[in-house]
Amino acid sequence: MIKERRFLPQLSLPDLSVLSISSVAPLFSIAAAGQLLVELVGPHVIEAIMAVAVPFILSATIFRVMNQHFPHAGASYHWSRRVLGVRASHFQSWILLMAYFWSIPPIVIPAAEQTLALLGDAAPAPVAVVAAGTAWMVFSGLVLWLGSRVTAWVTQGFLLLEVAAVVAMGVLGLQHWHPTVSVGRSSWSVTHLGVAMVVAATIVDGWEIDSYAAEESRKPRHGPGTAGLIGALAVLFYYGLAWTVLLHNVPVASLAASPDVLLVWAHAVLPRHSHWALVPILASTAGSLWLTTFILSRALYAMGRDRLLPAAFSRLNRFHAPAWAIFAPAAGALLVVWVNLIWPSVNGLFQLVLSSAGFFLVLEFLFDSITASVFLGRPHRYSLPHSWDRHRHRGLRAVSFLTAVWLVAMVVIFLRYGGQVLGHGLLWVIGAMLAGGVGFMAWAGRRHRSEAGYYIYEPDTDPGVTRTTSPPG
Repeated sequence: MIKERRFLPQLSLPDLSVLSISSVAPLFSIAAAGQLLVELVGPHVIEAIMAVAVPFILSATIFRVMNQHFPHAGASYHWSRRVLGVRASHFQSWILLMAYFWSIPPIVIPAAEQTLALLGDAAPAPVAVVAAGTAWMVFSGLVLWLGSRVTAWVTQGFLLLEVAAVVAMGVLGLQHWHPTVSVGRSSWSVTHLGVAMVVAATIVDGWEIDSYAAEESRKPRHGPGTAGLIGALAVLFYYGLAWTVLLHNVPVASLAASPDVLLVWAHAVLPRHSHWALVPILASTAGSLWLTTFILSRALYAMGRDRLLPAAFSRLNRFHAPAWAIFAPAAGALLVVWVNLIWPSVNGLFQLVLSSAGFFLVLEFLFDSITASVFLGRPHRYSLPHSWDRHRHRGLRAVSFLTAVWLVAMVVIFLRYGGQVLGHGLLWVIGAMLAGGVGFMAWAGRRHRSEAGYYIYEPDTDPGVTRTTSPPG
């Protein structure tokens, strides 16, 4: 047995639900990806979001059952290590790092630009964007550094503003309702739908944050997973409402022509006060910034605790927050933003790398579905205490298999057509990043020749003790 400083179990189900809803950041997601979605599928945006929301909501049920059996700060990384073995978990850990790290820079830049726009600078210089982005990253790091309870409190305030804005959007939308949608694109293709689904993956994910907060939950086997399902369903309702309003208030051609579809809508319904629509959008963006970093920090913490990464990532400060696991991705994301803004010549490559984030998010959920499919078979049947109570989760095993097939189809379509729509160098970028994963597996394999154990969080026996064991495979 190993005694060590641990996370404090201080988050309730409402706290976790707030984190799950706010992490998806509905308003920011619509503002950031709305134009591209409309360009791809025209007035069929809701259908494209539903096409990816279905496997993601099914994934939420998978996350719930995995949390019931294996609550852990590493969530997806730990589950694959425990079920699929060391090598598979090494590769999935790389996928996880790529998915969440490359999701941070595209949040920093809009947060900076929105802040400067509210201050009256509609066309800020790169230096100003860097300064504002740095300020937001520092603020986000401080919120996380003060621990999960403070993070939940701050997030609640920002989420209230966002929810109020969504409600106001519904009310104003009814007042400016047009019975028919002004169609800009009369038809859509499988190519554009497939790419739009992967793009939509970047605006539907985030609800899984509760799984990475499992060791900070008051009820580790009940809150995590349940809160994620609540978050996924709530955000799907928000998207349905918001996009219905947008499509029935503003012509599709106008939405496709603007980099921020929400500001176009605000200008149409509140021409004198449209500028203030940036306030709830900024609140949504800011919340997404520190919560995406939260997910990545807990994954880094778990990997550091298993010695897959340096042990410094597993050190907790006096607020029981993983300080180095917070600082490292924040600093890395800021470096990416600085390079992109100061040297515009790398902007094309930067955009291709950021476009790959959705692909890696889908790949991450695909791994989770495969892990659940394997675990709910023989390993679950013959492990204690399940061999005694004989519960089998046959329905969830079918769900995990269906989800895996659905996500494989999305991956195949994106690899086939993504480069044609988002840039011809996209496949080369994805290939290079996947090759990096192979290299990471080789490096991790050598690092773990003498360190084959991994940590198991057991809240039911002794919440102050972590057990180390040898992994399968």
